[in-house]
Amino acid sequence: MKVQIGPRDKFPIMSEINMIPLIDVSLVLLIIFMVVTPFLVSSQIKVSLPKAVSGVPPESEPIKIQISARKNFYLNQQSVHLDDLASALRAKFAETKNSTVVVESDATVPVELVIKAMDVAKSAGAQKLGVAVSSEQPEAEKEKIPAP
Repeated sequence: MKVQIGPRDKFPIMSEINMIPLIDVSLVLLIIFMVVTPFLVSSQIKVSLPKAVSGVPPESEPIKIQISARKNFYLNQQSVHLDDLASALRAKFAETKNSTVVVESDATVPVELVIKAMDVAKSAGAQKLGVAVSSEQPEAEKEKIPAP
């Protein structure tokens, strides 16, 4: 014999999972990840520009590619067009047997031109590449060094 304690249709037995709280939690987590991700990405991309306090002189005289403020290219003080730079470098490598290239550029020259010059030098056969910097001494060391 069945005993019924209360009306059955007031609290029916649920045989399904209620998806609404799950969807709410998922959307809140998605919003949190969308807000936090730019901060995580920007904190990982930190650029600390180097300062040239001292430099190491090269062992032998390197081949110099110079880029002026007017974006003119020079190979060992001789004017050269960017398109002709690769063939001029190959000729220099054959003459001197030196495959070290140093790029000297004006401070106002875009980095893109320096990268192009380095790319051309590497494709022409340069074994060592470098970027020339001017030597700057910190203020504390300038006071210690006596003037000649």
